[in-house]
Amino acid sequence: MASLDDLKKRIASVKSTQKITKAMKMVAAAKLRRAQESAEKGRPYSEKMNNVILNLSNGISDKENAPKLLSGTGQEKTYLCVVMTSDRGLCGGFNSNIIKKAKSYFAKILDEGKELKIITVGSKGNDQLKRVYGDKIIENISFKESKNANYFDADKVGKMVIEKFEAGEFDVCTIFYNQFKNVITQIPQAQQIIPLNNEEEESSSEESYEFEPDEDEILSNLLPKNISTQIFKAMLENSASEQGSRMSAMDNATRNAGEMVDKLTIEYNRSRQAAITKELIEIISGAESL
Repeated sequence: MASLDDLKKRIASVKSTQKITKAMKMVAAAKLRRAQESAEKGRPYSEKMNNVILNLSNGISDKENAPKLLSGTGQEKTYLCVVMTSDRGLCGGFNSNIIKKAKSYFAKILDEGKELKIITVGSKGNDQLKRVYGDKIIENISFKESKNANYFDADKVGKMVIEKFEAGEFDVCTIFYNQFKNVITQIPQAQQIIPLNNEEEESSSEESYEFEPDEDEILSNLLPKNISTQIFKAMLENSASEQGSRMSAMDNATRNAGEMVDKLTIEYNRSRQAAITKELIEIISGAESL
């Protein structure tokens, strides 16, 4: 059994940890409001851009000479996966859920005998993936210095992906991130961005547009921007999901610390009472023996 001094130190230590987790929860809650607003505002823009590109692609007469970012290389030999996680921990299962989704996709690709290349955005994802897929990771990007998700960082990743595609380093590119639903729920996503996968939009896009100049010229400018836009949307979703997951994790940690303090306090009081009772028995026994 632990001594009274040890129990007292443990109670003080847990209370100190509880103060930290409570403060982290409040900080995450404040950041979550801004991140959630940004994510919700970014969704319509990225969805509308996809719909516009879909309408443009439907108007192309010569499908064989369509931009490669839209139609692809015609092969599916090499897959590039951009795994987007956080640079900081203490956010529950946020990073683990993305990694789990990505690993499932990796296994499928490798089982089919395809070549796999990985770009990790965020140090936590790189730390988890390098143990098994270290030889597949070609780039590791960290935006630890950036306070908030921004288009400049997303454009940096987008341009890197496009450069590698134009150099013929891969045929298909998929990004992995968490879609924010609420504080408790974040849904891991695998979104193909090269070639553009419009299967989901085809059923929902019924709008018709007339474009000037022709579709090919617009697509040549719009498609690279769309890559950065979709990556930026993923970063905004990740930012909100990270803060939501951290808020939930810190709330659980705070409550668990409170429960631990209660248990340790009961144990301390029992031990203290037992020590007092023992001393009284020794005093009474000593007095009776005189």
